[in-house]
Amino acid sequence: MTQSTNPIFIAGPCVIESAQLLDTVAAELVRLRQTLGVEIIFKASFDKANRTSLGSFRGPGMEQGLRMLADVKSKYGLRILTDIHETWQAGPTGEVVDVIQIPAFLCRQTDLLVAAAKTGRTVNIKKAQFLSGKDMYYPVQKVRESGGGEVWLTERGNMFGYNNLVVDFRNIPDMLEFTPRVIMDCTHSVQRPGAGNGVTGGNREFVPPMALAAKAFGANGYFFEVHPQADRALSDAANSLYLSDLEKVITSLL
Repeated sequence: MTQSTNPIFIAGPCVIESAQLLDTVAAELVRLRQTLGVEIIFKASFDKANRTSLGSFRGPGMEQGLRMLADVKSKYGLRILTDIHETWQAGPTGEVVDVIQIPAFLCRQTDLLVAAAKTGRTVNIKKAQFLSGKDMYYPVQKVRESGGGEVWLTERGNMFGYNNLVVDFRNIPDMLEFTPRVIMDCTHSVQRPGAGNGVTGGNREFVPPMALAAKAFGANGYFFEVHPQADRALSDAANSLYLSDLEKVITSLL
């Protein structure tokens, strides 16, 4: 399949914490878009339904979260990506965002993929930690055969024993065989799942080389969780990139 040559960048906080945080990140993404001349999509989750602990912060919920994302879209002119976890969330989410994301653990959930397809929005499917790149042909076909439009795939590593992920970069060209857009999730791929006493650990120092390695294997999209105070983020603090470092990383990829 012909590859899309122009890279896209997806960035934002893991979860919606406050309107102020969304404004801070969105303003910086607009600056980078203008300065570097790149396409940047704003990402944040209204509900993190797969946190390690029951007591972990999940976000404001769908109704309030979608209002906040719609506000970002209106004020900053950024395209918006967010994830859904249940079929009933697809319709309302599709009315607000430009890209609906399917979480990795749910990428085989047929009803969820069909519901996302029916919104007519671009569907970004994250590759499960237990699947190969070639296995992702079937989730893509579920979306296409359900009337969906553009389908993207995202690489985010594979399970490697307990509390660890590794990236087999061969998955990127494998997935490019049947979808034109393969995104490297540069921050989730450096997670140490469940390795932080009730929270997920991670190694953000490996985010920049992870992105460069993915480029070498043909990735044409890059996903970064960013936060102005990454160590204090309410979700994925250990692997989130500092917002102030994003320009340097994007520049290295250009």
